[in-house]
Amino acid sequence: MRPASEALLVVDVQNDFCPGGALAVADGDAIVPGINALMEEFQVVVLTQDWHPPAHLSFASSHPGRSPFDVITADYGPQVLWPDHCVQNTAGAAFHPALRTDGQAIIRKGFRREVDSYSAFFENDHETPTGLEGYLRTRGVEAVTLVGLATDYCVSYSALDAARLGFAVTVIERLTRAIDLGGSLAAARKGWQHAGVQVA
Repeated sequence: MRPASEALLVVDVQNDFCPGGALAVADGDAIVPGINALMEEFQVVVLTQDWHPPAHLSFASSHPGRSPFDVITADYGPQVLWPDHCVQNTAGAAFHPALRTDGQAIIRKGFRREVDSYSAFFENDHETPTGLEGYLRTRGVEAVTLVGLATDYCVSYSALDAARLGFAVTVIERLTRAIDLGGSLAAARKGWQHAGVQVA
């Protein structure tokens, strides 16, 4: 068992990001058994859940004439447009049925209609907090290990924000899967290297 100063952050292992889902990541469900086993090592386990209202800003369907994976300029900067996914209280937003969900906290993100939220720590304006930092600080957490979906988006943004906030950060890449949109995976790995994120 790892010390209580280390937390496991399980990012967005939800039906819509797994095969058959609205924004499926290839082999996204293959990481579930390994994540479940890893949970046994940690006293602090936090799960995150993408939790969008209908007609969210990040949905291509909210922008007539636009298609999924187009990029628009939002008030906070570039925003990829996605297929409708992880809509609140739908089956797609639920955790994968084989995933253990007996962690100590669940952080929901992306629930404000006008701003997306890749990171578990901040929305995409890089200012609005999710509350995760405060939770980890009050638990005495100093280091975080990240697993989940997708490597190059929500996992990567969370890892970079955790490092920026002063946590020691490790990504277990074998327990993630990537979208790899336009070289996003290579860019994520480069960002980790500059930020001091460890890859296991």
